[in-house]
Amino acid sequence: MAEMFGIEVTLEENVMIPMRDGVRLECDVYRPAGSGPYPTILTRSPYGRTAGTARPNTGADFWLRLGYAYVTQDCRGRFGSEGEYTPHLYEGPDGYDTVEWIAEQSWCDGNIGTVGQSYLGADQYQLAPYSPPHLKAMAPVSGTADHRQSWTRHAGGALEHGWMVPYSLLKGRNTLERKGLTGEEMETLEGYLDPPEEHGFFAQPLTPEGYSHVPLTDWIPRMEDSAPYFKDYLNNPDDGPFWWQINVRRGFHTVDMPMLHFGSWYDIFLEGTLSGYEGINTLGGPNARGKQRLLVGPWGHIGYSLPTSGGTGDLDFGPEAEIDFMEMQERWFGHWLKGEENGIMDEAPVRIFVMGENRWRDEQEWPLARTEYTPWYLHSDGSANSLNGDGTLSPDAPAVEPPDRYVYDPNDPVPSLGGNNLIIPRGAFDQRPAEERDDVLVYSSEVLSEDLEVTGPLRVTLWATSSAVDTDFMAKLVDVYPDGYAQNLQDGMIRARYRDSASNPSLLTPGQPYRYEIDLWATSHVFLAGHRIRIEISSSCFPRFDRNPNTGTPVESESNLVPAAQVVLHDAQHPSYITLPVIPR
Repeated sequence: MAEMFGIEVTLEENVMIPMRDGVRLECDVYRPAGSGPYPTILTRSPYGRTAGTARPNTGADFWLRLGYAYVTQDCRGRFGSEGEYTPHLYEGPDGYDTVEWIAEQSWCDGNIGTVGQSYLGADQYQLAPYSPPHLKAMAPVSGTADHRQSWTRHAGGALEHGWMVPYSLLKGRNTLERKGLTGEEMETLEGYLDPPEEHGFFAQPLTPEGYSHVPLTDWIPRMEDSAPYFKDYLNNPDDGPFWWQINVRRGFHTVDMPMLHFGSWYDIFLEGTLSGYEGINTLGGPNARGKQRLLVGPWGHIGYSLPTSGGTGDLDFGPEAEIDFMEMQERWFGHWLKGEENGIMDEAPVRIFVMGENRWRDEQEWPLARTEYTPWYLHSDGSANSLNGDGTLSPDAPAVEPPDRYVYDPNDPVPSLGGNNLIIPRGAFDQRPAEERDDVLVYSSEVLSEDLEVTGPLRVTLWATSSAVDTDFMAKLVDVYPDGYAQNLQDGMIRARYRDSASNPSLLTPGQPYRYEIDLWATSHVFLAGHRIRIEISSSCFPRFDRNPNTGTPVESESNLVPAAQVVLHDAQHPSYITLPVIPR
């Protein structure tokens, strides 16, 4: 027993817990003074089990003061744990075995909950379908339920290039150290990363040369020792069995515990958080259905890992956005692990931050039952190129209109300006620098005479042709302020070969019109009177997404980047529009 965090604590370090296959995972166990037994909080991390333990008021000290034991564990193959590391693959069974081992200990009263953000939230989603008997509640923050379409790739099929390569390099440092490969091998990998002092370890992007390098498969030998799983990411671009084994959507029906889901409108894993809440709440077991809770705020991914955070990117969403996550988790686990009647389950199941008005609002479901899904159509006289073009947006359906044309050159892609990113800049940024380009089509509404609330899932239906046999199309929803500032709200993309199926790609016939459905995930935002609604259409968003070379060959192994002539149709036979989830006011 020793004094830690200003209180008496019993600490057991370097405890090795056996898994079902004989691999042992290392953990540290913190307990309040006394013999217990205690309800227990578990967190599992690939970043080192001590990384967040001492963070004031969020780690071990917070839970110990409330009378919980606290266990922090290195994931398989990371730091002190045995085995080989493959992201997410073993988190379900390893999490199950760890929970049940804890339950057998004399200091645990059999009531266990899990906490953690980002990967530490995603591994909770991986564990959820296994539903260990003694796991009574979970609280994933900024996790994802689908490793392919909202972690490694976008739902539309592009690689999340902005963070996936540097993230694999960063995590590979520890792998190299475990294998005794330091020195030259480490320096070779780190040479592709911007200096860490400019960004911080967990936000260290590639150099411009690193991002621009093709083919992507050249990264495979560079990561052979540090992140061998990256080869599988590139060699399995299509949805299929490789991804299904870590796709929690396929196991929503087996989840059987209450979960408190935290997300953010500018988070890279927003889609996974929303689908996790909705799917488990609808399909889960009797201890899950109706016992899910959802909170979504206006932050980026890292910005809300602390108790107070008011914004992201250019914008601060005001003092109301600064909430205390730990207070909510305290009440959540107090109810489910200690049996406290603290009223948390009497509150509305959904709490969302409505941007524009910048206020929190309680709701009874997600998506909102009162939503009026309303199409807003793209229009022009054939020259919607750039914000100086003639593109317009309105609820009026098109009649006879000429199409818009632009050339997508993957050698000169449209730059990423904020959005739902990780490692590269994230959040709300002025989009006008991108909108000045001729390869960006811009469609703006008239100035709004009254407020318009848009809360819910967003989808763009786009009719287009291409001179290429495969290409990409991007869509972005923007709020244009009276002074011209263009705030990005959400964007999305579709890789043409995946227009009909993520599992069975098919190439295009050049010049033939195709209908594309582009998933922009979701938002909650009020377009205030005096503002305008804007839609951007382009074919790249780099380096967030890898560039389509337009050749029809496997994107990952292609080094020949060729331009494509794109035509966007918006006439009576080929209406292109965004479906806005309008909330009556």
